[in-house]
Amino acid sequence: MGKLGSFDFSEFVKFSGNLKAMKKAWPGFVRECVAELANRLLAEVVPRTPVRDAADGGDLRRSWTIGQVIMTADGGAEIEVFNPVYYSAYVEYGHRTPNHEGWVEGRFMMTLSAQKLEREIPWILERKLDKFLKKYIRR
Repeated sequence: MGKLGSFDFSEFVKFSGNLKAMKKAWPGFVRECVAELANRLLAEVVPRTPVRDAADGGDLRRSWTIGQVIMTADGGAEIEVFNPVYYSAYVEYGHRTPNHEGWVEGRFMMTLSAQKLEREIPWILERKLDKFLKKYIRR
């Protein structure tokens, strides 16, 4: 009968502990990612938001707001970036003139900012995920 030899399981035990710690830290990581994306969107949309004139004082530009991160039932997360100023949708998408004889084109400040961010999301999240994994899984 052959001898099976010895095997050191300590690395597997350590790896198991790292996976458990990573599972526990995951919701916080997701919240952090969503909050960073919302802040990046805000950083894009604010400069694109027009200021009508000096009398306006930049109310539309100053009113951009980020809501709270909400964890969804499927393990995802949501956050709102919005502008509560009543005329923000008119500036975003356009509107008829007061005399109804013309059209004021929209500025699409949120639309364009969201499109730009969507193109950048893969490399932003890849970098953050790589950092997160390196913290828990040492190579």
